Amino acid sequence: MVIELSLSLSTAIVVMDASIKNDIATSILHVHLTNHLVTKTLHHVASVMSTEAGLFMIRCGINQACIKENMSKIIVVTNSIHVAKKIFDTSSHSYQSHAMAILSELCCFFAVNQSNSIEFWKCFSHLNWNLHKTVNRNSKSLNPSPMYSSKMSWNYCKKSNCNDIINHWKMTFQVSDGRGRQFLDLVDDNLNIIKPSYTKEGP
Repeated sequence: MVIELSLSLSTAIVVMDASIKNDIATSILHVHLTNHLVTKTLHHVASVMSTEAGLFMIRCGINQACIKENMSKIIVVTNSIHVAKKIFDTSSHSYQSHAMAILSELCCFFAVNQSNSIEFWKCFSHLNWNLHKTVNRNSKSLNPSPMYSSKMSWNYCKKSNCNDIINHWKMTFQVSDGRGRQFLDLVDDNLNIIKPSYTKEGP
């Protein structure tokens, strides 16, 4: 099927894979046209989940395929087909921004010609299929090192963002004209002034 499709001038085969080491996601995608590798993309992203990295690569792959002239069919090959399903999941989930960006790209693709199509193929890594084997091997062979390893975790980034918001609120209130006149101090049972805080699950 791939050999037959690769002979078509209007079919783009997008092969991708991702791995996570040292809290850094490495994503690689190859775009093949007429049996030739025409685009090779590598991305390193810190502090992301594998699903988010996968959706980002799908987004990049579709974008790279769409900018090629006269494309009528896109085939996305991945070993994480469950990630692709997130694109068409209408329920509320944390990856909706990526899904919306992908759907927006596809809307433009289908607007060009209603007969255009896209397919998602699942390819297990252990099958050692030549095209997928290459991106799989490349994504796992790289060993990125974080510049600030103690500051790369998701929890650290979340804590840092929350602290910035609270500090900004405190500074804004300190210089407010209404401070001490239109607000009352809230105190706890020990008469200590209550300050803004947050929990691990959210603000």
